[in-house]
Amino acid sequence: MSATAPPPPTERGTADLEADVIIVGAGPAGSTAACHMARSGLDVLVLEKTAFPREKVCGDGLTPRAVKQLAALGVPFDGPGWIPNKGLRIIGGGARLELPWPELAEYPGHGLVRTRYDFDQILADHARAAGAKILERTTVQAPLLDPRTDRVQGVVAKDPAGERVVYRAPLVVAADGNSSRLSVALGIRKRDDRPMGVAVRTYFTSPRHDDDYLESWLELWDSSSGKDVLLPGYGWIFGVGDGTSNVGLGILNSTAAFQDVDYRRLLRRWTESMPAEWGFTEENRTGPIRGAALPMGFNRTPHYTRGLMLVGDAGGMVNPFNGEGIAYAMEAGAIAAEVAVQALSRPTVQTRERALHRYPDILSDVYGGYYTLGRYFVKMIGNPDFMKYATKYGLPQRTLMKFALKMLANLTEPSRGDAMDRVINGLSRMAPAA
Repeated sequence: MSATAPPPPTERGTADLEADVIIVGAGPAGSTAACHMARSGLDVLVLEKTAFPREKVCGDGLTPRAVKQLAALGVPFDGPGWIPNKGLRIIGGGARLELPWPELAEYPGHGLVRTRYDFDQILADHARAAGAKILERTTVQAPLLDPRTDRVQGVVAKDPAGERVVYRAPLVVAADGNSSRLSVALGIRKRDDRPMGVAVRTYFTSPRHDDDYLESWLELWDSSSGKDVLLPGYGWIFGVGDGTSNVGLGILNSTAAFQDVDYRRLLRRWTESMPAEWGFTEENRTGPIRGAALPMGFNRTPHYTRGLMLVGDAGGMVNPFNGEGIAYAMEAGAIAAEVAVQALSRPTVQTRERALHRYPDILSDVYGGYYTLGRYFVKMIGNPDFMKYATKYGLPQRTLMKFALKMLANLTEPSRGDAMDRVINGLSRMAPAA
């Protein structure tokens, strides 16, 4: 994909081809940004290559950070399909520990589970209701560059009929996922000094479907050979509430086995070792095993350049500590919207650019130090000896694990709170943001 000249004129009217902002991708980041921008009065056009509802690889778990963003959008989450949870259950080192979400003023005290099959559609519908125009089955092929300034001034796309169309806007937001074809076209490639993960998951019919805790396994033991073998990675079991459980595992590129692991086979081996009464068997599997990359810790930068903003997976915004992506995608979408609204209200190109360049600075201020700590954490847990020691001696210490939950889930009071909050916030401020 490369920048391209405009195609011949189409039959459409100019109003259909121009907007204040074009957002490429209607995932959590893109739809959140679109909703906030439209509510602020901007003319927003969202181009989505698929059609809703759609399948997305995800654990389907939403922490209190994500719940806060849903509330800010006005999404009702007390009806069918929204399964509340009380906290995180951690299993490892022979221990089983249930940790409720911390009680904070900044965040709600509960999480949720909602399948991605329709979660993204719910957010997109809210963006539509706010006034954003969303075109499905529209595949963006390239950024449109101004030949004089080399600045992005729109995109070239194919509509559902396969017609090549140009859409123009003074600002384009790349919410096009981990591969981010728009970013690559501008030479913004992934950074090798940032962590990357792989997640695989499937669904099983299971009596555990209504579990009110998210469950995380810090050790994956395989006993199919007759002896216990420690497998690389971590696992999860999230009850979906519809008779099924989302069961998956993640592996980080800090482990020596990252390149050689057959992830689907690994998931099968792990679930085969589970108690039979849980129902995690092949005959109870309700769908295929699917996998996806987890771009972590700002693995693609800069987050703004030449008229293009990066949000969500396109900017590598997954939390390195716990693999959470939805909350940070939505938060970045809200930040991008606020910056865009301010920038597009400025009277000159120079003042607009000055405002837009604040976007990466804000992201660095909010997440930079915390993500740096997360990268150190990824390196540590890639050492099997460290993981064995940590699970054996750390899990039995409830106070230590309460601290770990706050740290890993990034749930603290920003300006006030208990001693744990002050330590975590202090470490995040002291860590370099680079």
